[in-house]
Amino acid sequence: MLADACLGQSHRGKPGRAKLQELLDRTRAMLDLPADYRLAIVPASDTGAMEMALWSLLGARGVDVLAWESFGEAWATDIVKQLKLTDSRVLRADYGDLPDLAAVDWNHDVVFTWNGTTSGVRVPNGDWIAPDRTGLAICDATSAVFAMELPWPKLDVVTWSWQKVMGGEAQHGMLVLSPRAVTRLESYAPPWPLPKLFRMTKDGKLNGGIFQGATINTPSMLCVEDQLDALAWAASVGGHAGLIARTRANAAAIGDWVARTPWVDFLAHDPAHRSTTSVCLRLVDPWFIGLDETAQRQAIARLAALLAEQEAAYDIAGHRDAPPGLRIWAGATVETADLAALMPWLDWAYAQVRQAA
Repeated sequence: MLADACLGQSHRGKPGRAKLQELLDRTRAMLDLPADYRLAIVPASDTGAMEMALWSLLGARGVDVLAWESFGEAWATDIVKQLKLTDSRVLRADYGDLPDLAAVDWNHDVVFTWNGTTSGVRVPNGDWIAPDRTGLAICDATSAVFAMELPWPKLDVVTWSWQKVMGGEAQHGMLVLSPRAVTRLESYAPPWPLPKLFRMTKDGKLNGGIFQGATINTPSMLCVEDQLDALAWAASVGGHAGLIARTRANAAAIGDWVARTPWVDFLAHDPAHRSTTSVCLRLVDPWFIGLDETAQRQAIARLAALLAEQEAAYDIAGHRDAPPGLRIWAGATVETADLAALMPWLDWAYAQVRQAA
């Protein structure tokens, strides 16, 4: 894989730029991006890509931000407490539910996650996004891109990382801009200072080099090779459609187990809103429900530790901000047969924890 890797050379040299451009071109083709959408490699993973978008684009009009899990809340914190945008609304829902999508004002810029990684709740489709919107649709899609269908014409800013779905090394982010987002960048300058890492314009015009492999900071060319290899693997399993099919099969394997298992259920209440990548589960056994939250988290920690000791599963406890429960990654890099093999281990570990109590 590393036979022609661009290692030990500058990423700004001709071979390095060619590798970065190849990654952009192959990603664009895999996702079938519209020809007039811009794509860039940016610093600091999905978080960096979202921060670039929020700090560079917001403030020109009102903002609606949707929060139904921890990452949506992080963007709400940026907008309300850091950028201090007074003309802003936070539309919230508890873990397991979506906010009222019909309440979104598309005269505002709208910031949302496509797939709530820490809640296992996703938007069902793009039907709720107004095609005649005057605001921008700014979407954190890090655990959705490559695994779910995205309605690109209805999205103006989309971000993700190499880590999610494709299983690449972290730290690098990807940023997609629609023509409407580019127009905003070139017609609006935010009133706050922008760090160099966030600057996408030069002399009032889009810095086109960023979207042609001239990264703002130094990327890891080893990680670039890893991502190119991931794209080659994705092509070998059927491209974008193949990745989606693998993800759906994985989610279905978990769903079959949930349907026959009395002590567990999905955290997402509406089946149409259930994530197919980050599958979050709640425990519904009366014994578990009867525990206080501290005891519930201790029980989940013991269950996760047992699975790790047996090398059956790692990091399977739900996110610290979510209700006590389990979180199983079902993205395309996971084999369905391995998930099927995991299910008896979950039953065993839960029985061990309950018996010990």
